[in-house]
Order: sequence, then C-alpha cells, then structure tokens
Amino acid sequence: MRHYILILVFAFISCTKEQQHQKTIVLQPLGDFKTEQAKTVYNKIQAINPNVVLRQNIPFPEQAYYEPGNRYRADSIIRIIKNNIGKDSVIVGLSNRDISVTKGKIKDWGVMGLGYHPGKSCVVSDFRLSKRTKEIQFYKVVLHELGHTEGLPHCATKTCLMRDAEGKNPIDEEKDFCLKCKNYLIGKGWKLTLSNS
Repeated sequence: MRHYILILVFAFISCTKEQQHQKTIVLQPLGDFKTEQAKTVYNKIQAINPNVVLRQNIPFPEQAYYEPGNRYRADSIIRIIKNNIGKDSVIVGLSNRDISVTKGKIKDWGVMGLGYHPGKSCVVSDFRLSKRTKEIQFYKVVLHELGHTEGLPHCATKTCLMRDAEGKNPIDEEKDFCLKCKNYLIGKGWKLTLSNS
C-alpha cells in the first residue's frame, strides 16, 4: 500500500513538472527585419522565458508572396517555418512587410499576426501598427500569437492581450493578460506575475 501511494505522489509531481516545462521560443526575423528591433523583442521575452533564441534573418518564403496585394500570406509563412525547429520549440516569424489571410469571403485580409491554435509557429508584422507606439504594440502582438500557439482562444476582456482586434487596432487599450488567460499560461510554464491582473 505504501509503495502504491509513493507511485501516485511521484506521478503527480512528474505531471506538474511536465505542465510547467517551457518551450524554447525561436525568433526568426524575415526579409530585412531590423536587428535592433528583433533584439528588443528577444530581451523582453527573456523576462517570461529564458529559453529564447534569436536567429539570423532569412528571406521570406517565395511561395508565400501574394502578388495582387504585394504582401505575404501569413498562413503560408507559419506552415513553412514550423518545420525549422525542434520538438519542444515554437517559432515566431518577425516581419516588417504586410501579411494577410483569407477571412470568410475576403481572399486577402490584412492582419497584424497569425498563429496556430495550438501549434508550433506564428508570424507577426508591424506594418499595421501605430507609428507612435509601434515597439510596445509589436511586443503585445507577439505575446498574443504565442498565446494562440499555447492553445488560448480570443478573450472577451477588452484589456486582455488575447482580445480579438476585429479588423481594427485596439492594442493600446490592452494592458496585460487577464487573470484567466494569465493562469492558463502560468500552467504552461510562463513566468508571469498575478499582481497586475
């Protein structure tokens, strides 16, 4: 009986440790994405996950280019870059160029970011962000798309980073992950504090 209880306790501790294991976040600048801008994102992500890697720039995938809109297809980008990482990693494409997806009947809908939900890759573009607060907005969109890769859906809380932009740019109104989203990400191993919820 004692051995049985010890096995159960060990199994519970093992599961808890697995839940809190952090994936390696790979930052992949695309095209002529600026090095300093990529380093800023890298430094900020290190505060929530020390397992972050900043790669050298690579060209945009040729097959992702959508000539009629002179932009890149976000769905093609995340499909292609997800094959360039290890098993316990997630990759974030960083773009200065405009990106788009198909939304309903609109074939070429411009977006700020797209991520698998859940999955191993996402892409973020600063093309549609406010010039005045571009740096902080960009980081918020990175966190939003990483949240999707962890399995988080859009959130109804207007100040939550997981809010759906709905074709606009409400990012300056977003302050942090709401308590529910934050607890979910802490359960995934993110180093977040509950004090500013």
